[in-house]
Amino acid sequence: MDVIEVLKMSRTTILINKTRSFLTVLGVVIGVTAVILMVSIGEGARKYIRDEFTGLGSNILVVVPGKTSSEGGPHMGTSAVRKLVYGDAELIKRRSRYIESSIPVVVGTSLIKYISKSRYTYVEGVSEEFFRVRNLSVDSGRFFTKTDVEARRRVCVIGRTVKREILGEINPLGRLITIGETKFRVIGLMAPKGVTLGFDFDDLVFIPVTTAMELFDTDSLFNITVKVRSEKEIPLAKEDIRRTLLKKHAGEEDFTILSQDEMLSVMERILKIMTAVLAGIASISLLVGGVGIMNIMLVSVKERTREIGLRKAIGAKNRDILFQFLAEAVVLSLVGGIMGILIGVVLTWMIPLFVSYLPTRLSGWSVIMAFSFSVFVGIFFGVYPAKKAAGLDPIIALRYE
Repeated sequence: MDVIEVLKMSRTTILINKTRSFLTVLGVVIGVTAVILMVSIGEGARKYIRDEFTGLGSNILVVVPGKTSSEGGPHMGTSAVRKLVYGDAELIKRRSRYIESSIPVVVGTSLIKYISKSRYTYVEGVSEEFFRVRNLSVDSGRFFTKTDVEARRRVCVIGRTVKREILGEINPLGRLITIGETKFRVIGLMAPKGVTLGFDFDDLVFIPVTTAMELFDTDSLFNITVKVRSEKEIPLAKEDIRRTLLKKHAGEEDFTILSQDEMLSVMERILKIMTAVLAGIASISLLVGGVGIMNIMLVSVKERTREIGLRKAIGAKNRDILFQFLAEAVVLSLVGGIMGILIGVVLTWMIPLFVSYLPTRLSGWSVIMAFSFSVFVGIFFGVYPAKKAAGLDPIIALRYE
């Protein structure tokens, strides 16, 4: 039988029962749309995280206290862990030619006050290189300098949220605010950074790391942020840091060196699993659509029993009948697949316009996967009804009322 003729007959048969055909196709449309949307949301989340990491600087290593073990992540905050100190950061910078910056970081929370207004927020003690390494900038004023750090000066750079909540509309530069029980002079106002990886950079106060150690009465660092000269030198820099700290810590590897790629890969693995799960759940809709196709084709076989008998009586072979009914099932799934792709693509583009915090990214492989799966569903669920139609005895079919 001619393929073109089969397709024409399939179209005619489908259009005879437009409402029934539309409802059958609708299951496939919903399934394909759901698969594309779920994968697009997952891919969008992965791209968002990669962009956020890039926005926080490139070629970054982070040294944290505690050694990663097979039971979990870095063991921080336990008495058995040797702390990282200011001298460790200084030593790392001196001992490796691959390192551009080695920044000691102290993090704490404190009450910030100005006249009658106050609020608790994070206070980060960092060195003067931190702002350049982390791609941070000021709208007005300046960052603190190496001299500020060495002299343990009580100066600070504040984020937009802190300025709005504590100082209101007044110019913050030169104002004295109280952090804990100590007066600090505001020398800079951060440019808006917003929320990055769930952390609001506009709700931070930065002070010199040496001053932070005095403020929080500690010599322990939260981490050491290291800027490597180039991406290809990251493995060499990691080994240099490891050797340096092992020697200083009496041969005990009680620290963990994390690269951005390692941190990103962990998050991407989680997101890949999440995307696969979402796509799997969405694929159930496609299977339901396939069951709908099988159901409608079985009904069609029963309704057209006399037609099948007549065609066989005038010479149609079993394979002709099989191919005819299978073609109708595939056409239904193809139409549903194409409509689902169009709707899925449009929704993927539209979602970020109305839901700004939900990033999406259209993936070519998701479109191909969804379309291929819809075709497979049409073939898989169309085979049984087609075989049933082809197996009808022509004599019995002609007698069927």
